[in-house]
Amino acid sequence: MSESSTSQALVTSLRDLLTGMAPGDRLPSSRELVERYRVSPVTVSRAIAALAAEGAVVTRPGSGTYVAPRSARGLVVADTAWQTVALADRSVDTRHLADPPPPPEGTVRLDGGYPNRSLQPVRALSAALARAARRPDAWDRAPASGLPALRSVFAALVGGGATADDVLVTGGGQGALSVAFRAIAGPGSPILVESPTYPGALTAARAAGLRPVPVPMDAEGIRPDLLADAFAMTGARVLYCQPTHHNPTGVVLAPRRRDQVRQVARAAGAFLVEDDFARLLGHGTRPPRPLAADDPDGTVVYVTSLTKPAAPSLRIGAIVARGPVMERMRAVRAVDDFFVTRPLQEAAVELVSAPAWERHLRQLSLDLRERAGALAAALVRDRPDWTVTSMPTGGLHLWLQLPAGTDVTVVADQARRAGVTVDSGNRFFAAEPPAPYLRLTFAAPADGAELLEGARRLATLRE
Repeated sequence: MSESSTSQALVTSLRDLLTGMAPGDRLPSSRELVERYRVSPVTVSRAIAALAAEGAVVTRPGSGTYVAPRSARGLVVADTAWQTVALADRSVDTRHLADPPPPPEGTVRLDGGYPNRSLQPVRALSAALARAARRPDAWDRAPASGLPALRSVFAALVGGGATADDVLVTGGGQGALSVAFRAIAGPGSPILVESPTYPGALTAARAAGLRPVPVPMDAEGIRPDLLADAFAMTGARVLYCQPTHHNPTGVVLAPRRRDQVRQVARAAGAFLVEDDFARLLGHGTRPPRPLAADDPDGTVVYVTSLTKPAAPSLRIGAIVARGPVMERMRAVRAVDDFFVTRPLQEAAVELVSAPAWERHLRQLSLDLRERAGALAAALVRDRPDWTVTSMPTGGLHLWLQLPAGTDVTVVADQARRAGVTVDSGNRFFAAEPPAPYLRLTFAAPADGAELLEGARRLATLRE
């Protein structure tokens, strides 16, 4: 008898055996099957593989072969419980990144981190993508560090002598943070962060195995005195901060502190990851120079993105850095995904090179300033018990402090029931929040009327 016919005969015999067993029962071992049916180990292996392929059994390496669970219709029900044991404690907490359930129709969105489609350069994006697709080399492999023309755009954004050779193109700002954190610090290391800070940075840091340590802010940004204490107490070798149009507070690091913060990091032998996500989201005022522009020693690792001022799916960001740290980050990127897809890079070059881009940025600046003012005025009038901590000069959000003792989770739930979504302030803190806060975005509603309707609904809450 041939090996194949012997294997098929064993499959038939094992099917008969399975009819008398319950889901989850363990089959005899391969050695027992060899002895019982007087076949070779290869035949047993082939038969088990055939039964596994048709869903009759599940194999668990190191444990054995088991009868597969079955539904009332006789269809196989997957049993993935074993994965919990195999994965152990290597979980990644994405609670602060996951999209909440879609709100009911008619809900006013005052949560989230992206401008409404009405604020996006949709026509310019479509034209840029069409032009990029017509390039003869559009589908060729892109350089690992990014297209030279796109790297030059980001180098010019930083200034201070940065060149295209100092730039690594990434898949958006979040991808840039993930690369930077994993390249700079090893698992178990502390990372200093502003308190409050961007939840996506906390998630990326924890996913890299880092321990976020909060450093308090005030109306002028992160406090250099407490920053120096935090470096001394923790031995941290990296600081993550947003010196310009900070998310969520909107604060711009005071001029007298900007060089001081960089010098504190330099004295600690630490890197400063500067997240400059909102440089192109100003409200009509020119933002201060990036910290990276005045950094001759390579202390600052600069991160930025085109996503916020353009559209959520333009996943184009960049890291600007000098020295061995850049080589380390290039290596991490190469392991992750080789390079950012070329058509998207080509489209980004086309977008920012067109006159429509500058027109878009000017109009976006005016729209954001008008929306911020309208929402703040409505809250002052209708919710005087909620305090706008400072009027932002850039960015997409208002940061509100609520009366002491307020449960912001309850407020967020009540707001949702009233037809408006908000961001609870708790998720912006690496440790216990010092007070109850909410973050409201003025960029998510479709227009000013919808924005004011959201404020009106918030005025009806009785927390």
